[in-house]
Amino acid sequence: MKGILARKIGMTRFISPETGEMSAVTVLQAAENTVVRVKKTEKDGYDAVVLGLGKKTKKGNAQWKYQKELRLSEGSEWKTGDTITLDSLQDVPAVTIQSVCKGRGFSGVIKRHNFSRGRETHGSHHHREPGSVGMCAKPGRILRGKKMPGQYGHQQVTLRDIPVLYVDTKNNIIAVKGPVPGAKKNFVFLYTS
Repeated sequence: MKGILARKIGMTRFISPETGEMSAVTVLQAAENTVVRVKKTEKDGYDAVVLGLGKKTKKGNAQWKYQKELRLSEGSEWKTGDTITLDSLQDVPAVTIQSVCKGRGFSGVIKRHNFSRGRETHGSHHHREPGSVGMCAKPGRILRGKKMPGQYGHQQVTLRDIPVLYVDTKNNIIAVKGPVPGAKKNFVFLYTS
């Protein structure tokens, strides 16, 4: 399994030199990742490394802005302090992407669940309200999972088998086809299975 942490730069278009086909791509900047911790089967029950990106110092202690665990196959030899670069994804045709989508705050049912609104005529008391939500005597409560207003967005989204169209190891840039969830400068985790 290969993987790397990156930051979302934005979107642009990419024209294939072979076919001339134009595609919308998301450009990601993958700086060097540092192995913060190594997990072994004997101690932790599985083999993995914890990658760190965006080192910052706070009162003399080194901290990482973003960390992500990458599962490894048995026999992989990584040590704490090693660096992982974009060269590991040089010849990979597709990747799986994990990112946190944009948060939209507390939203109503029309924006959050695509409800239709009520009549806008005089006397109608149902414009953007969700409507009836409860029941009578039995069970006398709102069942779990009912579509209601609440927090919308700011959830982890996983996109699988996204084609990699361009890799520039000199400038640490990788371009993947289509959109990637999240705002600009958002942290993104790319990996292959």
